[in-house]
Amino acid sequence: MKRRRSSDRAAALRDRTVVNRRIIAGAVGLGIVALAGAYWSRTAGVPARDGSPSWSPDGRQIAYYSEQPDGKADLFVMQADGMGARAILQTPFDEGGPAFSPDGHQLAFDTDRDGNFEIYVVNVDGSGLRRVTSHPARDVAPAWSPDGATLVFMSDRARAEFDIFQVNADGTGLRPLTRADRNEFPQFAPVDPPRLALHVWRDVHVLDLGAGALTRLTAEPLDGRYPTWSPDGSTIAFMSARNGPTEIFTMNADGSDQRLLVSMPSGSAIDPRWSPAGGQIAFVHVSEETADAAQSAGEARAIYVVDIGTARLTRLSR
Repeated sequence: MKRRRSSDRAAALRDRTVVNRRIIAGAVGLGIVALAGAYWSRTAGVPARDGSPSWSPDGRQIAYYSEQPDGKADLFVMQADGMGARAILQTPFDEGGPAFSPDGHQLAFDTDRDGNFEIYVVNVDGSGLRRVTSHPARDVAPAWSPDGATLVFMSDRARAEFDIFQVNADGTGLRPLTRADRNEFPQFAPVDPPRLALHVWRDVHVLDLGAGALTRLTAEPLDGRYPTWSPDGSTIAFMSARNGPTEIFTMNADGSDQRLLVSMPSGSAIDPRWSPAGGQIAFVHVSEETADAAQSAGEARAIYVVDIGTARLTRLSR
């Protein structure tokens, strides 16, 4: 069973015991991007199968997973131009969902090395591996708080659907943040007040951590998933299948002014992540038509960056 793109991780977790891992014209400074042409291979006959990009705080590096021929994924870091890729962890286990810590020294990630998925942290040089969560259920998709003191993640430890939990970076102080519906892929707002963007079922919401209030920003069938904040907290990028294939949109942090940013002539654009400087968004291009469709091992999955000001698209996966 193939996994390994973050947008289908939740669906796979719901449906299988093995974890399989976005046109509104016009925008101020935002161009609609379309990509044509075939992928090239990382090596002869082996397509790139990379995903879950995460920017370092200085914007110079991107962490990601790379799926190997056996279907397991390892953790890598590359320069922001796609060069200089190096392995952080290469193991017999499945590892993904990397997230740079705010100080740039560590990566949080999820791994099945314990027989089920747990949250771990490792130094960017591959040293200092330590386990953060420990539970028979599945803990995945970690994200750091802006001060680096805590992590949030999604887990089905409390019930059949996923909830969002928060834990201190040392593994203490675990507490649930949601208790109803299906809650997935949380991301801390970069500025106060303390908030999380996440998707609940198939729509982007913002959770006010102080008041506990949940605000819906998209409404099915104009769905939204896998949100990511701009560095100033004013804008959210997200993926949506409202037009058929999955594309990347942006909107104001209150849900207004939803605009298409990236659309492909074939396949899907998924898993956006805003750069720390705010001028780029990294995302993943997959060749299936929607983010929920199955994908064969022979098809590529590659990381790209879009320059928001110029709409220029650059492929990073090699």
